[in-house]
Amino acid sequence: MTAPLPRHPLIEVDVDVDLARALLREQHPDLADLPLHGRTNGWDNLTWRLGDDLAVRFPVRALSSELVEREQRWLPVLAGRLPVPLPVPVRAGRPGDRYPWTWSVVPWLHGDVAAATEPTSRTAWATALADALAALHVPAPADAPPNPYRGVPLAERDEVVAPRFTDAVPHVDALRAAWDDGLAAPPWAAPAVWLHGDPHPGNLVSRDGALAGLLDFGDLTSGDPASDLATAWLTFDATGRAAFRARTDALRGWDDATWVRARAWAAALVPVLLAHPVEYPLMAAVGRHAAAQVAADRR
Repeated sequence: MTAPLPRHPLIEVDVDVDLARALLREQHPDLADLPLHGRTNGWDNLTWRLGDDLAVRFPVRALSSELVEREQRWLPVLAGRLPVPLPVPVRAGRPGDRYPWTWSVVPWLHGDVAAATEPTSRTAWATALADALAALHVPAPADAPPNPYRGVPLAERDEVVAPRFTDAVPHVDALRAAWDDGLAAPPWAAPAVWLHGDPHPGNLVSRDGALAGLLDFGDLTSGDPASDLATAWLTFDATGRAAFRARTDALRGWDDATWVRARAWAAALVPVLLAHPVEYPLMAAVGRHAAAQVAADRR
């Protein structure tokens, strides 16, 4: 039997199987008798698989409660624009006495979380991810949700990011150099485009050698596409990254400065991904991979 994951230190409200079942029975009784299984823990939410084709998504802290509401508002708008399945909510759960925040029932996207696959295998769908992000990266409306952590000018993040590059971080000199290169690059000056906000391999699903879904749009926002393009280093090896960039350049034609900023975003995310290696070993593996890719891809 697999041991349960350690409790993440940021969890404020846990949702065990009994609570999940009770909430379904109260608000969506037609779904309440489906099996609840396969719990997964994320930074901001936990997810119970519901039967074969659904999942129930619960925020675990107050700060993340608005992220589920963001998905409920915007995913139905964006889903038809992207050439890949998205977990568009099919039911909404209300806060109440048992649980304080909005929650969602979403489709279960069948496949493997990319973070659990070999980076070399991801090259097969590098162009598909480029297609999906290019379709998303179009000018966003003025009421797109704000996000102070993604898509903003790098200089706005320097006070927080720079101190994270400690000697405990692998390839730290290369990461610092990549961050400094990004700070020195011309900032994004075009209209803000839609951003996924967090397209790392833990939020990508593949199946039979193809991209099968984009997960977790809680960080959805607008701004500089370099923030999303950091996935070139988080997700792929050199071969996959070259395919991803070539396709992206063909579709969107971002300038070299955008890719310099994207590499800086990748460097900035490495310490975050490595922060909880016991609770989230897959994310720590993504962090180590990204650090090595940034270091190997020196300018």
